[in-house]
Amino acid sequence: MATKKAAKKRSTKKASTRKYSPAAGKSVETEMKAMKKGQLKSGRSGKKVTNPKQAIAIGLSEARKAGMKVPPPRS
Repeated sequence: MATKKAAKKRSTKKASTRKYSPAAGKSVETEMKAMKKGQLKSGRSGKKVTNPKQAIAIGLSEARKAGMKVPPPRS
């Protein structure tokens, strides 16, 4: 039983660490607002972005370029 409690403590402690900086969240928020207004365009093609997941990905990409604390993209 002691090992289950220790494992539970580790998992909660690990989950409490912040993965994204507040500035990165702000970047995603601005991209989402631009998408809702219909002003957000994708990179090379320049087509209008309508998918919220794509808007989030663009915001995180901009945050990475600016050097904010964001985990690396999934492979």
